[in-house]
Amino acid sequence: MEQFTGKVWLLGDDIDTDIIMPTEYLALKTINDMCPYAFSPLRPELAAQIREGDIIVAGKNFGCGSSREQAPEVIKALGIRCVIAASYARIFFRNAINNGLLLIENADLVKDVQEGEEITVRAGDSIRYKDKTYPISPLPQNLLDILEAGGLVRAMQRLNGKV
Repeated sequence: MEQFTGKVWLLGDDIDTDIIMPTEYLALKTINDMCPYAFSPLRPELAAQIREGDIIVAGKNFGCGSSREQAPEVIKALGIRCVIAASYARIFFRNAINNGLLLIENADLVKDVQEGEEITVRAGDSIRYKDKTYPISPLPQNLLDILEAGGLVRAMQRLNGKV
């Protein structure tokens, strides 16, 4: 995977799927219709401030709660390039990968980084913030294939020669 730089949005621990995509907006017709309401219980202004290529950095247990697929979908639709968290709820992790959203686990960055700063990510290698490098573990090849295809459906279409 490639290298990219993005502005950081800093969130805390236990950001659940009800915070990421509140239940009352799930009835809207499209993910794009839902985007303005992402993170609204925690920070109502956040969705409007996020720009293409930005990066979320969070604490532990990101994506806990229900298994709603709209949570990673809305993060991706907002233009977030990746989420870096100390840890993830397992079902959220897999839903995000299946939707083509890169997730990186790193427990140290959240302690050091400041919101609004830029970080550089070398996917599968390291994160660079100011003068410090944070190593990251590479994802298994099957998950990289899904991410590179843009999600599980596209990856399976590629695998079956339909793309």
